[in-house]
Amino acid sequence: MLQPNSPAPDFSLLDADIEPITLSALRGHNVVLYFYPKDNTPSCTLQAIEFSDLEDEFKRHDTIVIGISRDDCISHATFRDKHGLAVCLLSDEDGEVCRQYGVWQEKEKDGIRKMGIVRSTFVIDRTGVVRLAQYGVTAKGHAAEILKFIKSL
Repeated sequence: MLQPNSPAPDFSLLDADIEPITLSALRGHNVVLYFYPKDNTPSCTLQAIEFSDLEDEFKRHDTIVIGISRDDCISHATFRDKHGLAVCLLSDEDGEVCRQYGVWQEKEKDGIRKMGIVRSTFVIDRTGVVRLAQYGVTAKGHAAEILKFIKSL
């Protein structure tokens, strides 16, 4: 698992419009990187909407918000368009970036153990350093908590 003050692992993934986004190309901006389990599920939808609703505030603090899941680009585009999301959604279909960030973990639900994404958020500063690493976050109200942290930078 990543720790604060460590360099953020670089990656290049496709967004909902099948355009490549590379983390290192975003240097000079703060980046909120949040990992979520699945498009169009209740908690993931709530989280994406809350981040999108705060888009202007994040922009005022020179911060780009990016959501990552293992859903494909088509699923992301449908999810974005259905809910009017402003956040950038990236597809990590093979799970490599999820593994780099330590969010691909064994989870248990209804007595069944399986691998999946643990809802997690990372704040990366303008120089590419992880300033905040949170694993197992709760979706409701999380975007506002992250914005408060961004304002403290």
